[in-house]
Amino acid sequence: MPKTRAQKLEQLRTGHPEFDIVVIGGGITGAGIAREAAGSGLRTLLVEQRDFSWGTSSRSSKMVHGGLRYLGSGQFNLTRDAVRERERLMEEAPGLIDPLRFIMPHYRKQFPGPGLFQILLRVYDRIARNPSRQRLSPAETLQWVPGLATDNLVAASGFTDAVTDDSRLVQRVIEEAEADGAMCLNYLQADSILRDEDTSAATGVQLRDNVAGGPAFTVNTRLVANATGAWAQSLQKTDNDSSRIRPLRGSHLVLPFSRLPVSCSVSLFHPQDGRPVFAFPWQGTTVLGTTDLDHDEELSREPAVTREEMNYLLQISETLFPASGISENDIIATWAGVRPVVTEQSSSGKPVKPSKENREHVIWYESGLASIAGGKLTTFRLIAREVLEKAQDLMPDFSLRDNAARVFSPIAELDRPESISHHNWKRLQGFYGPALASVLNAGAHDTVPHSETLWAELAWAAANTGVVHLDDLLLRRTRLGLTLPSGASEVLPDIRKVCQPILGWNDDTWEREQNRYLGIWQSSYSLPSVGGDAT
Repeated sequence: MPKTRAQKLEQLRTGHPEFDIVVIGGGITGAGIAREAAGSGLRTLLVEQRDFSWGTSSRSSKMVHGGLRYLGSGQFNLTRDAVRERERLMEEAPGLIDPLRFIMPHYRKQFPGPGLFQILLRVYDRIARNPSRQRLSPAETLQWVPGLATDNLVAASGFTDAVTDDSRLVQRVIEEAEADGAMCLNYLQADSILRDEDTSAATGVQLRDNVAGGPAFTVNTRLVANATGAWAQSLQKTDNDSSRIRPLRGSHLVLPFSRLPVSCSVSLFHPQDGRPVFAFPWQGTTVLGTTDLDHDEELSREPAVTREEMNYLLQISETLFPASGISENDIIATWAGVRPVVTEQSSSGKPVKPSKENREHVIWYESGLASIAGGKLTTFRLIAREVLEKAQDLMPDFSLRDNAARVFSPIAELDRPESISHHNWKRLQGFYGPALASVLNAGAHDTVPHSETLWAELAWAAANTGVVHLDDLLLRRTRLGLTLPSGASEVLPDIRKVCQPILGWNDDTWEREQNRYLGIWQSSYSLPSVGGDAT
């Protein structure tokens, strides 16, 4: 039986354990570091000030891709690493990371034309060592994408990347780390880094519980990995004043699949600014994304889609599917994520356009403290290994595990229950891996209405994944708050029947949590108001 959050916290407070590495940040980068560290035999602690994947890692574009547009801008190394990691992840965790076909229509006198784009795809395929490039005639394109705008359509390019549930990806990586002995806690804040008075080397971390409060306490460690994304420079200042984190916001709209049924990701260069944008299928819905704008709000606030961004994203459906009549009244939900992009001061002193910023990650080292920013969802394993390679200098007795070692344990060999479809069975295997038997035993196998989520998944998540608040359960452990209308408010009474006893909440606590969740959904996941922010 896994330890509860309260049991882990008590062990930290009273047991005074010693760690080889403390990872600060429970997004995909921090989870990846904890996974590789624990898998390599290091005594590992991961702490997150809010919920696991609360930040960028639950609000990405859900793509596990090689970054075709990065290749087009000359970032060859990033594309090479990402596309090969994509192939590896699809092989290790099918059902969690799945191939997704992309169709890029080409219209007369629009850049890039099909010839140039096919050259780019040829390079992309060669890097991936898995060719998927295809050139389609207008008639073939409409077989893939019925309802697509046909005026001046001359051809289309097809290729394959991958899609995931980003928050479940983080949770699965954390579960793998815990299986190898890591201790991972959400809502546990790192207040400061402790340092040796003589050498200034990092020796520990001061921690504070953000749930029950109480006095701060410290843990000792040989290495601290600061994987807090956009918050990274709050714990470590860089020596290079020209290098800083530039928070960029990417926003998305969620539509009913019935209103815009697409079987693949349909891409285009936005008519307003020429950026690549897309409409793609995700968990029974269709998503329009994404923007790329400077985010000037406080990072502690939940980011939200603005009205300008909503109108920008609705132009995708207007341009690609002019007969669809999609409007803001069709929007089920929205989300906005903040990317921690590392920027260098240009020679002219002027900032570059957000979409032109380099997406390569950066690691700053300073006496036992490694701070990481930038990078991509797809390359989390490589970033983790780069951080830990440096740890070998600090810990001569440490040896990083083999590069061929799996991130994900093999999928459980179980017979599919007749009540679960083949499609959903594949998803469940990928989502939960070795824990699938436990998930199936946790509750009923019928699905929450208008979703693929089993009631058993809700029950298991409530009992086993460190859920502290209702939004943890509905926005991250499951995505019901994004894929069902009004934040799944219609099924909240049924969710309460299943999950309230498991969570141990009395009626007052449930009502308080429900009001908290609906407030978060209204402010950050619903339609933006006329004034700008979601309301």
